[in-house]
Amino acid sequence: MTNPDSTTDDHLPLTAEVEDRIRALAHRQRRANGLMMRAINFVGGQVDDTLKLLPAGARGQIDTAVRAALERSFDIAARSREGAAGQAVQSDAAHKAMATLSGAIGGFGGLPTALAELPVATTMIFRAVQGVAAQYGEDPTSMQTRMDCLAVFGAGSAQGESIDTAFIGARLGLTGAAVHGLIGRVAPRFATLLTQKLATQAVPILGAAAGAGTNYAFTQYFVEMAHVHFGLRQLSRRHGEDAVLTLFHATLSDVRPPAKTA
Repeated sequence: MTNPDSTTDDHLPLTAEVEDRIRALAHRQRRANGLMMRAINFVGGQVDDTLKLLPAGARGQIDTAVRAALERSFDIAARSREGAAGQAVQSDAAHKAMATLSGAIGGFGGLPTALAELPVATTMIFRAVQGVAAQYGEDPTSMQTRMDCLAVFGAGSAQGESIDTAFIGARLGLTGAAVHGLIGRVAPRFATLLTQKLATQAVPILGAAAGAGTNYAFTQYFVEMAHVHFGLRQLSRRHGEDAVLTLFHATLSDVRPPAKTA
């Protein structure tokens, strides 16, 4: 396992191969944002129509539940991986399968069971993001990496917002207060996405299919965004943040279709 936080003032110049990797990450983020919009509209119709299925005051419940779920996942996902250093990381497909099953069970009883299932789904997604971090040489059990995983949860919204590149390569404060502060920053975006998801699960029984589909799509989305986040983080350590992120953002703003895919 490499040391993800080692730094040097002597960064390697960008080669054509590295530039292609950066562009591929930007195109990957574009595709992920398209996936999120499909997930939000999974059951068909407009988002506003599904939101009408939620009872008054449900958003407050969701906000509280999301913060609690992120805090729980931050601890549980790490503990469940303890002692697994050097072992094969669970596949993305396995996490998607478990999240899909969880969503189906959660949606079967409508909103009450969907809210109860929320911590399970969040932990499944968190574990999937940790698995991606490990693929890029990060220590998935370290507090630094877990905070980076939290940052990934702040990626995106109903408007397809991008990842917060302020976290790329940053050394985050490794304290309990810093964790709560990061959750406070991330939770509103994640809650916005989950409000759409829970609306599709609000109808008992029918919500089971919606819960399964949206959980699968949400897990796939955050896995893709984790590849972007940790891929940029890895390249930034080697080639410098300025060079890497400048090309990344320039590619995102380029509306032309990609010459190659990731």
